[in-house]
Amino acid sequence: MVLRPILQSVVILTLANTAPLIAKKLFGARFSRPLDGGLVFLDKRPLLGSSKTVRGLVVSILATAAGAPVIGVEPAVGAFMAAAAMAGDLLASFVKRRLNLPPSSQAFGLDQLPESLLPLLVGREALSLTGIEIVVALVIFFIGELLFARLFYRLGLRDQPY
Repeated sequence: MVLRPILQSVVILTLANTAPLIAKKLFGARFSRPLDGGLVFLDKRPLLGSSKTVRGLVVSILATAAGAPVIGVEPAVGAFMAAAAMAGDLLASFVKRRLNLPPSSQAFGLDQLPESLLPLLVGREALSLTGIEIVVALVIFFIGELLFARLFYRLGLRDQPY
């Protein structure tokens, strides 16, 4: 097990998933067009919900691509991993809407697993991650997200303190 790719992975996951929160704090309602355009699914619930925005998606990809070289990762790898993180987050939101959970509500595991596992699988080859290193990065990200959620809430970056 090599520490460097694990740390690179955790930093990329953190950048990808935190950039939209920071953008929301900085821009407020500006540029916050919902990704789903207000569409509802067959169950008459929102497809994704108003908290999933074009701004969040774009900022996540751009910020992660820009930050990746600082930790020795190609910008394209950062961008692809951020896109995968956002795809995982959107998948989780879609499932949460089907479960009738409101936007920004907690769904333990569902909130963390897709947004971290998908980008780790996308970046596996580029970062030379082994299976155990992916598991270690998942655990670090999972614990870190739970530990920092309250701090992010106090800083006004999160809507819920879970």
